[in-house]
Amino acid sequence: MRNIKIITEIPINENIVIIANKKFSFKNLSLKKDELKYLKNAIAKKNNIIKINQYNRWLIVQIPDYENKGYMLDEYQRKQANELHSFLVENKIKKLNIIDAANNPQLVLSFSEGLALSNYQFSDYKKDNKNSSIAISIFSSKLDKKKLNQLNAIINGVFEARTMVNKPYSHLDSKNIVDEIKRLSKISGFTLKVLDKKDIQNKKMGGILAVNKGSAVPPTFSILEWKPKNAKNKNPIVLIGKGIVYDTGGLSIKPTPNSMDIMKSDMAGAAVVIGAFHAIALAKLPIHVVGLVPATDNAVDNKAYVPGDVITMHNKLSVEVLNTDAEGRLILADALSYAKKYNPEIVIDIATLTGAKIIAVGNLGIAVMGNVTNKVFKQLEISGEKTFERIIKLPIWDDFASQLKSDIADLKNIGGREAGTITAGKFLENFTDYPWIHMDIAGAAFTSFKDSYRGKGGTGIGLRLIFDFIKNI
Repeated sequence: MRNIKIITEIPINENIVIIANKKFSFKNLSLKKDELKYLKNAIAKKNNIIKINQYNRWLIVQIPDYENKGYMLDEYQRKQANELHSFLVENKIKKLNIIDAANNPQLVLSFSEGLALSNYQFSDYKKDNKNSSIAISIFSSKLDKKKLNQLNAIINGVFEARTMVNKPYSHLDSKNIVDEIKRLSKISGFTLKVLDKKDIQNKKMGGILAVNKGSAVPPTFSILEWKPKNAKNKNPIVLIGKGIVYDTGGLSIKPTPNSMDIMKSDMAGAAVVIGAFHAIALAKLPIHVVGLVPATDNAVDNKAYVPGDVITMHNKLSVEVLNTDAEGRLILADALSYAKKYNPEIVIDIATLTGAKIIAVGNLGIAVMGNVTNKVFKQLEISGEKTFERIIKLPIWDDFASQLKSDIADLKNIGGREAGTITAGKFLENFTDYPWIHMDIAGAAFTSFKDSYRGKGGTGIGLRLIFDFIKNI
């Protein structure tokens, strides 16, 4: 783990970036006349990142754009840091000290967050595996150490989640994902119990077993728990992550370009839950949290489940499978049903669930729905804005239930062509009887282009949102 550190003195001969405001007197920097002139001219031109090469170090001045307000200013800072990161890597700068000259530690934290998240790289399988990450230190008289510790925990959680999403199926199947959880549990301190295929059969989790029928690797069901002695909640918050480690679509097979070729990322919901647990435990949040991670691939062979099959779920509802590529909701449904045993305060499931979500929202946000109060949804919205992992709430009207009626079973696993994201959520609702939120992160969980500090590939979207939401609710 590489954490952002606090320093108590401003180093003389090390690279620094000064987070300033319009009132800051740059004369205090002891600049040469030509340097001060250059700086003033750059400010007059409204340059927000100004770099001065002092030969023994780089002195960089960053001026926040105060026309942005609230959470938009924090996001501006993160993106400014990402822009600077490219310059730092290009110039082989390995260490940077961030100076709070604006007496605004929140802007420094946001800038540091953007820089730290930009540090992520995935080159595990490259022969030339160069580490271009930058060590970050902060000088600020007003910085809250608790907030910095939480930020470090979040960054480490996001990095772990991104790496799990980026790993190919050949290196992360339903057994390997358990190994990853075990490794993280030893580092951060949450507990882990794993149900194997025999346990899953005994608990009659028909959705997980059906999806796994075509696989050469048995399914797993991981139960993570963080229960500190000072937990503030009587009943746990339960997080459920979709762990489809690879999705061919089953016999409803997917096309390859821009679909099956990136289906190693179909376990991004599981990665977010695992990474969130790592962050929550590292930060020692005083909250009782349980995590459920059902994991399997959705493969094709002569034993695979087929369209037209009827399966019986953990809660004894029967489901007619009309599309084997609507498999994520089947394993989530069993996990949602299993979550009842914890008498949860609230359950949140997170999944790359529907292509329809990408059509509706693209990669710019998270589609959510559920049965919690408007007050809870408002808190989720606030957390989404603070982390810039924004949500859009979709209706879950009873009118949509008619699309899931089956002639031969209690439910069918797909609705009609319209409102595919909502009918997927409506399907899941049948397996809940507690306060529940469903989060669809399809499209945003894995990108084929560099998305600022979120990078390229696995983004870890949803983790920072969930951490903030749990911390504040």
